Amino acid sequence: MLSGNKLKQFRQTMGLSIEDLAKAMVQPNLPSDKRQARMKKLRATVKNWEQGLMRPQPKADDIVALSKALDINQQELVVWSATHRYAPMAPRKVRLITDLIRGRGVQDALDVLKFANKRAAVMVDKVLRSAIANADEQEADIEDLYVCEARVDEGGVRQGTRRWRPKDRGRAVPFTRLASHIRISVDLE
Repeated sequence: MLSGNKLKQFRQTMGLSIEDLAKAMVQPNLPSDKRQARMKKLRATVKNWEQGLMRPQPKADDIVALSKALDINQQELVVWSATHRYAPMAPRKVRLITDLIRGRGVQDALDVLKFANKRAAVMVDKVLRSAIANADEQEADIEDLYVCEARVDEGGVRQGTRRWRPKDRGRAVPFTRLASHIRISVDLE
């Protein structure tokens, strides 16, 4: 997935404007009226990507065009990520584990997860291994990867887990079990 921060950083170090990137991404064989419309749309798209809004989602051709315009390798513009949506555990419990691995090298993070005495470590380990596999599929150097983002969002109440707990004087109080979304991204150092 395209990294907006890296795109902005490379664009600024090269001294290019968003207009220059849009010109480089437009196909040269388009008629001039369609070319202008396409360039206008691409300017807005590149601006969104730099802000981290991935709408529309960047395609592989877009990343290739951006890397050629910036004269860099494609792997320098992307981060690899994996998610586990609706993981059956409360977010505050998973955050204890993700805080341990954020910013570490991949092998160091795997070692920390291996010896962490928490139930969430197994889920986070699987997501991290999936992100590493995504990077390996794109032929990235696995030895140089580090965890650039480890985030846990609330997934709401797990369906079918609303229960009642008996209290004093015949009352009952509800309790629910929460889910979480685990997202881990790895990047080259």
